[in-house]
Amino acid sequence: MAGLWFDEMTLGQVFHHPIRRTVTEADNVLFCAMTHNPALQYLDEEYMKGTPFGQRIVNPAFTLGLMVGISVGDTTLGSEVANLGWDEVRFAHPLFHGDTVHVVSEVIELRASRSHPDQGIVTFLHKAFNQKDELVAACKRCCVQMRKPAG
Repeated sequence: MAGLWFDEMTLGQVFHHPIRRTVTEADNVLFCAMTHNPALQYLDEEYMKGTPFGQRIVNPAFTLGLMVGISVGDTTLGSEVANLGWDEVRFAHPLFHGDTVHVVSEVIELRASRSHPDQGIVTFLHKAFNQKDELVAACKRCCVQMRKPAG
């Protein structure tokens, strides 16, 4: 198991996730197709030439999923019971094809479960950056984590 048990997490703990990912045009087009999202800013290069961005941007829902996905191996893989929600999702800067994403996560809240003594609730603040260290996205993610089994 790569993730951590609830008991192994500490308030203020920071994770500089080693996994990075260069986003491709195929990632963006496939994600838009799978989610039935035909928005011009994600798919129409000619349309976007006339915008302040000058090129297509990556679908922010993909950016959100990638940001959280990159964090899983170090934090919740094998120890998460349930994802309770994503809050305060923000996209600070567009992500473009060819950008390389890296993620930093911080434990910002920990509390024992009232109804399940073998579990706890953790809230992470995830931040995704491009290769220029520009913040591209951030969110808070709350999830239920298992406590370390006895023995």
